[in-house]
Amino acid sequence: MSSAEIVNKVWNYAHVLRDDGVGYGDYVEQITYLIFLKMADEREQIGQKEKVPAEYTWNKLAALDGDDLELQYRHTLENLGKQNGMLGTIFRKAQNKIQDPAKLERLIKMIDKEQWATLPADVKGEIYEGLLERNAQDVKGGAGQYFTPRPLIEAMVEVMQPKAMDVVSDPASGTGGFLLAAHDYMAKQATSKKEQRHLKDHAIHGNDIVDSVVRLCAMNLYLHGIGGDECPIVSADALAKEVGDDLVDMVLANPPFGKKSSVTIVNEKTGKTEKEKLTIEREDFWATTSNKQLNFVQHIANMLKINGNAAVVVPDNVLFEGGAGETVRKTLLQRFDVHTLLRLPTGIFYAQGVKANVIFFDAKPASKTAWTKELWVYDYRTNVHKTLKQNRLSKADFAEFIDCFKAGDRSQRQQLAEVSRWKAFNYDELIARDKANLDIFWLKDESLEDTENLPAPEILAQEIVEQLQAALDEFRTVEDILAVNGD
Repeated sequence: MSSAEIVNKVWNYAHVLRDDGVGYGDYVEQITYLIFLKMADEREQIGQKEKVPAEYTWNKLAALDGDDLELQYRHTLENLGKQNGMLGTIFRKAQNKIQDPAKLERLIKMIDKEQWATLPADVKGEIYEGLLERNAQDVKGGAGQYFTPRPLIEAMVEVMQPKAMDVVSDPASGTGGFLLAAHDYMAKQATSKKEQRHLKDHAIHGNDIVDSVVRLCAMNLYLHGIGGDECPIVSADALAKEVGDDLVDMVLANPPFGKKSSVTIVNEKTGKTEKEKLTIEREDFWATTSNKQLNFVQHIANMLKINGNAAVVVPDNVLFEGGAGETVRKTLLQRFDVHTLLRLPTGIFYAQGVKANVIFFDAKPASKTAWTKELWVYDYRTNVHKTLKQNRLSKADFAEFIDCFKAGDRSQRQQLAEVSRWKAFNYDELIARDKANLDIFWLKDESLEDTENLPAPEILAQEIVEQLQAALDEFRTVEDILAVNGD
């Protein structure tokens, strides 16, 4: 069977379980556990030792049915979650979400028919990526917030060009899209045994705050042959503590969208519901704020070695917000070489209403003068209409941007100054803008001028929905801030 056929076969059973209240996200988790156990069993048969205790192997499950199967499965998940390394990460806090033993047995038999361990890593990875994307499409489940469009990831990695011996990190790794793309790019250069060992065991690092997402990411890397006994993904809040001495060569990230600035709690003394402000205070931060995206930009900047590189997806508010936002932008322009900004079209993320950009910057040593000399902006938003279904984003859409970027020698950019979507702004121009606003655009919006060439009705409808959703998110943010301030 082709990878697409296997995905369809495995995914079709999700609809059966959906009727029993098993959501798509829970289904992908259960598939993750079972495929891992099946692969471990197959590897044992060909002499490759896996660290699954004998009493919790695939064969123990496959031999049972009814209540005995449900009990064994539950004990298997509980005990494997207590193991160390990759095994413990994949089964961390795992629970059985399939309460009907007959349906669990049917799922086990379906997986048992395939030989997973003998499939090439790229095929196994493609199958799992297919499941993750199907899960991301389930808007009700909210899984889309962890899924960055693959064409965007590939374009970012292509211009960043990670080297074979680099250490690449993603502090909001989601299901691992950036890390996998970087790994694939680096693997083409890793020719020596030293480079190959580094690539497998040390090149990739990431973390995510959501346990279930860390499990999916760990399994995604495992199926691609990444990571040894120790898992390269950690379940932790990247913003909770200051960056230590383990600096990295490159950061590729799409931190979570949304600006939730407070959390609802119950005051133990009064019994009243209150809003507690979620402000991050760190000595290595340039500004104290509850805005998660601004905090991630500061955190990522601090993660880099001197001459390290970062490419970060950020929503528009990071480019224009005042207060802490202005401080973060001015500091970034001063201390780092912020050389490129890619304005992204709307309608490419599963989280609706998102207007996002990619900022590219390099870490530099201390200097009395600003490191940012020239910011080149590529506007791939104005007059670009994309949707998740009818007009999907593709890698070819970024061909001109990749060419303009001139990753090998950015001094050649001046030769492409005539490209309409590509324009340079020097440091003095940037810092003179109100609040150092980097939300820069210059192209004429044709939809405002020419009513005969409006996008298709379904595209317009999608854009209206996204704009309304964005407005609602802004209102909720204001509501949270007012509640925190007692207004």
